[in-house]
Amino acid sequence: MSSKEIPVVHQPISAAQPADDEPTFPRYEGPAFLSYGFRPFFLGAALFGALSILIWVALFAGKAQATLLYSPREWHVHEMLFGYLPALIAGFLLTAMPNWTDRMPLRGAPLLALFLLWLSGRLLVASPWFGPSAAAVIDGAFLVVLASYVWREIIAARSWDRAPIGVLVSFFAGANILFHLSALQGRPTDFPERLALSVMTMLLTIIGGRLAPTFTREFMAERNMTGLPEVFSRIDGVAIVLVLVGVMSWIVEPESRGAGVMVLVAGVASVVRLIRWRGWLTWSEPLVLILHVGYGWVGLFLVALGASILGVGFSPENAVHLLTAGAMGTMTLAVMTRASLGHTGRPRHADRITVAIYLLINIGAFLRILAPDADIPTALTYTMLGLSAMSWSGAYLLFALVYGPFLVRPSLDE
Repeated sequence: MSSKEIPVVHQPISAAQPADDEPTFPRYEGPAFLSYGFRPFFLGAALFGALSILIWVALFAGKAQATLLYSPREWHVHEMLFGYLPALIAGFLLTAMPNWTDRMPLRGAPLLALFLLWLSGRLLVASPWFGPSAAAVIDGAFLVVLASYVWREIIAARSWDRAPIGVLVSFFAGANILFHLSALQGRPTDFPERLALSVMTMLLTIIGGRLAPTFTREFMAERNMTGLPEVFSRIDGVAIVLVLVGVMSWIVEPESRGAGVMVLVAGVASVVRLIRWRGWLTWSEPLVLILHVGYGWVGLFLVALGASILGVGFSPENAVHLLTAGAMGTMTLAVMTRASLGHTGRPRHADRITVAIYLLINIGAFLRILAPDADIPTALTYTMLGLSAMSWSGAYLLFALVYGPFLVRPSLDE
């Protein structure tokens, strides 16, 4: 597994890094599908994310009925934030942690058990056969176990620079538990939703904010281009701090003008940070360019959210979809396609089908944020939401169709 695919967060990866600097592990003799975490979790997340969005739109339009653990709206929010997204986080971290710590990856039976725990949560939240409390406990256990694994690896390897990742995953696990406690007691779930969205914003800011300049620098260096972007500078540090302050303000006082101003400032800082990476120079390789597009959605989300709190522009709901449909959808597919190619021994190049995946996810996001207010739906609302769902889900279904065989078969370089 090449460390150039999922780079170390605290330092740039040189295109000329010696191969003997990369961690080596004993050969795995079991099923290829269970050799690394990205294989089951990327495929599972793609299929589940696509299916759950289509089900949600059918429920919203009154074309289907289902007995779910929570109301359709709460089910939709929970399964996107705490079902689909944690699978992607798990796929990334289970693949990245061995590179970061030089410790054995989770594989074989332990990986299968973790994947089945995630899958059990999806089934029980959709149809709580054993009762609401059991469904909540089993679903909540997944992120707790994932956070425990991350901390175990950090402590064992003394990789204290990874502690922020452990903290964020732990907060994410806590947000899921709070969601279940609130929903089961019939109380609003606004706070855990904001907490989860804020954690995701920070993960994208920290990890996405490393991937984009690192791979841009590698791309430019391979072509002898000048003016290579810095992977990390004081400006990046300031931007991260501003995002942290902004989302914390939003968590605590979501409707205050102070929070609106802080989130807006964080968004502007994120856009400035993005521009400094000169992503437009990577236009000839969509596999790199899409990372900039994904991070761009983060900046737009923060600007739109801050403005909406101040009473300008999008509604808060549509502003949030800049993050969920736009940033999360685009950045996760950017990482999924790159990691799936690189870790299965294939050239890191986006072919036409991969470009189609990127176009579909972004078209779906644009249609979602431009759709009229869903609180008072009209024929136009149903039409735009339907088109958005088909485009957004289509991106993940196309990924599963094309990349799925890569994920279940042995790597070409084995």
